[in-house]
Amino acid sequence: MKTLQILGTGCPKCKKLAENTEAAAINLGIPYRMEKVTDITKIIAFGVMMTPALAVDGVVKVSGKIPPPEEIERILASA
Repeated sequence: MKTLQILGTGCPKCKKLAENTEAAAINLGIPYRMEKVTDITKIIAFGVMMTPALAVDGVVKVSGKIPPPEEIERILASA
């Protein structure tokens, strides 16, 4: 099971990244657990300076942008 972490304060961009990530995981049919990390101290601990960001199993894969579900599918398939 993959752990998908959305790093951000809960802004509309963060919510859109969460939607796109969930759509990608469902399209791939992979088991996953989604976490939303909103604590700025924890976000900084990931080394993220621009949100929203996506981490897969604790490794940041995207930061500062909202990739479409197709791009997230490629990220998840290679993670």
